[in-house]
Amino acid sequence: MRPQMFYSCHGAAKQVTGSCHLIRCGEHQVLVDCGMFQGRREEEAANTEPFGFEPARIDALLLTHAHLDHCGRIPRLVRQGFRGPIIATSATRDLARIVLLDAARLQEEDAARSARSDRRRGDTPPEPLSTLDDAFRALDQFADPVGYDQPVAVVPGIEARFQDAGHILGSASIQLRLDNNGQQRSIVFSGDLGSPGRPILRDPTPAPPADYVVMESTYGDRDHRALPDSIDELYEAVSYTLGRGGNVIIPTFALERAQEVLYYLHQGIRQGRIPPRTPVFLDSPMAISATEVFRRHPECFDEEFAEVLRHEDPFSMPNLRFSRDTSDSMAINRIEGGAIIMAGSGMCNGGRVRHHLRHNLWREKSSVVFVGYAAEGTLARRIINGARRVQIFNEDIAVNARIWTINGFSAHAGRDELLAWLGPHPRRGVFLVHGEYERGMHAMDECLAGRGVNVRMPGRSEPILLD
Repeated sequence: MRPQMFYSCHGAAKQVTGSCHLIRCGEHQVLVDCGMFQGRREEEAANTEPFGFEPARIDALLLTHAHLDHCGRIPRLVRQGFRGPIIATSATRDLARIVLLDAARLQEEDAARSARSDRRRGDTPPEPLSTLDDAFRALDQFADPVGYDQPVAVVPGIEARFQDAGHILGSASIQLRLDNNGQQRSIVFSGDLGSPGRPILRDPTPAPPADYVVMESTYGDRDHRALPDSIDELYEAVSYTLGRGGNVIIPTFALERAQEVLYYLHQGIRQGRIPPRTPVFLDSPMAISATEVFRRHPECFDEEFAEVLRHEDPFSMPNLRFSRDTSDSMAINRIEGGAIIMAGSGMCNGGRVRHHLRHNLWREKSSVVFVGYAAEGTLARRIINGARRVQIFNEDIAVNARIWTINGFSAHAGRDELLAWLGPHPRRGVFLVHGEYERGMHAMDECLAGRGVNVRMPGRSEPILLD
């Protein structure tokens, strides 16, 4: 009996984070993404569990984009024996370098802190999830970057084609053509899909005809607010807060969201909707580095934004200050009002934004403006859900600031945009991943099933025969 073709999901199965997908075609095994689990402590504990496959037997890894929940476990994969090429677009490779090195540095620091307390208790100190050495070894395995819409021979019997996903700089959906001794199948991995009509990136390329589709379902249960309305609400939040003498805290994802919000603030100042001398702080070394990467990749921009970039810097404004050093970040907390402070991380589970929340969340004059997705179990989700008090650095903080949630800035496609991307092509099956099981995933399942689509929500490590 000849070897067959299988798909299995080893992350983002009936949950949002940890994207990791395996294709077995004959004797070959190819991975699409290898991301970190984020959210509740029990979910993050999965990062140290076995992958569900042998890393040394993986022939190649295809990376859809550089968000941590899609690339964060690659260094660990390398530590456990993966030696194949990592294939991605040029912008994804540049951003992954920033993300993986930053994550490894933080993991080493966290492990060192835990080790000191563990030794005092007589416990065995934990190892970091990955080290800087692991990250550098992983970066050495990145192959020459690929362009969109170009066929790439991955291994014998597997050909890939990257298509623009419109999610973040360099993001891609990936179509695989499989050939196992004449038995042929095709499967498309959506990666994370963006919304059309955004001001910086090109629109997502619709899914091509294929036998199977592995599709994200983050917002499978709802559409986003219209972008112009969301921009207006951002300006309203800034005007309201500055008028009260408070600070505007914007928890910001370093990749894409930070640059998009900078662009809108730049436009708001040009249009007179934000006072021109308002101090704006980008307090995120990763976001600062990512903004520099943006300037190097005009091939990813839509035509209108590329034209703007030729004549001005759309990420700048008169009183913008980049804060790389810890001392600069600490100095921001002495400002009691009148500033816009953008800091990572977007879900508030780590990073410098927690310090700014600690100094501003209890102030009635200040505001916290959420502009992205917040997973269950994160500090951001607790605040969004209406918590009156939260724990930050083991300190009980009252939530007195005004909370704004503006979901029109999401880098993820809404329900109707997901359906439009999938299109009317007949499929043997659609596998839903990367969504909250009881919300986006179930809602999209019901919607597609009602249209006669064969839908499945795979369990973690569940092998599915592509028959």
